[in-house]
Amino acid sequence: MSARPAAGGLLAAAALIALMIVAACSAPARAPIPAPIPAAQSAHQAIAGPTQGSPPWTGLPGMPPVTDSHNVYAAAGAGMLSPVARAAKPLVYVPHTKSRDVWVIDPSSFAVVARYPLGAGELQHVVPSWDMRTLYASDDIGDRLTPFDPATGTPGTPIPVTDPYNLYFTPDGRSAVSVAEAHRELVFYDPHTWAVQDTLSTPDCAGIDHADFTPDGRTAVFTCEFAGRVAVVDVAAHRLLRMVDMPHRNTTMGPQDIKLAPDGSVFYIADSDQNGVWVLDGAATKVVREIPTGMGAHGLYLSRDATKLYVTNRHEGSVSVLDAYTGTVLAKWTIPGGGSPDMGNVTADGTQLWLSGRYHRSVYVLSTADGHLIRKIAVGRGPHGLCVWPQPGRYSLGHTGITR
Repeated sequence: MSARPAAGGLLAAAALIALMIVAACSAPARAPIPAPIPAAQSAHQAIAGPTQGSPPWTGLPGMPPVTDSHNVYAAAGAGMLSPVARAAKPLVYVPHTKSRDVWVIDPSSFAVVARYPLGAGELQHVVPSWDMRTLYASDDIGDRLTPFDPATGTPGTPIPVTDPYNLYFTPDGRSAVSVAEAHRELVFYDPHTWAVQDTLSTPDCAGIDHADFTPDGRTAVFTCEFAGRVAVVDVAAHRLLRMVDMPHRNTTMGPQDIKLAPDGSVFYIADSDQNGVWVLDGAATKVVREIPTGMGAHGLYLSRDATKLYVTNRHEGSVSVLDAYTGTVLAKWTIPGGGSPDMGNVTADGTQLWLSGRYHRSVYVLSTADGHLIRKIAVGRGPHGLCVWPQPGRYSLGHTGITR
């Protein structure tokens, strides 16, 4: 989350902002939502994952089916690249909130190969589209996304989007969702034309931040960093279902990243001020327990086989390794000399964990075998939502590369 104030910089919760579309003309308050993309027109064919009986979930219409009831990430295992992802040039994209540029790193040589000054405000995350054909650098202060071509690693023409602090895609591919932090709202866009479909106000979710989806894709849970709670949303209806408070409501740097357990049983929620992870039940109705990890728990990433969950402890320079099913703490890796591990992802082969060093102008490359530091790379000021590309999987839910 950016260091923007929880109040003062936020607009009045009840006020809806004027909707913006690419043509810069006013859009209807609720434009018709397009039909799901037919399977025959999808960007790539589904990759079959291991099957262990029929999954117990009836998926959101148009969403690729869950193939393994024990692991919703079964189609995103090591090396399981779709044809579209396979055509991408292997690169790591590092957006910067302070130097307002995106640096591009060659992961084979660890060399910085390009720098693109893009930001009118703060560049927060580099986000893969649902169909994996485009990467978007989000600039919330500048109200725009800059598309990158994964085949070349070069940027295109910016797209006007309301306050895209974070960016997600609904599991059926029908909508891109701008997490408009400053406005306490979610703005739904057509992911192809970037015309506004709908706006959902979340007035009680100050600092609306990160998200993940239930296995059936029908429900999304968004964290509220400045409110100490989460917002539970009906994906198809674009409707707020309920708010769920954390047992202790931290409102300075509270709930941040969130990740669904592989079997869909719980959501893990990193809470920086709590120095650990809350465990929300799979139905997103109540917090069932807490897992201490380290100071400034922030980012959550899964190993390629989805058996381990990596928790970045940003304020103590460490990464906690949890059993992704039980939440048991298995290990803690400390970055030599200290650091501020923030956001990133695991490589396609699963052997490395790449993380931005938010306060140290660095990128860290860790071995997923034992956590040792493979390389520390100097970058610009305020590195944030680092994206390792390509990623395995059939489709992207957004953020820095949540794939299933």
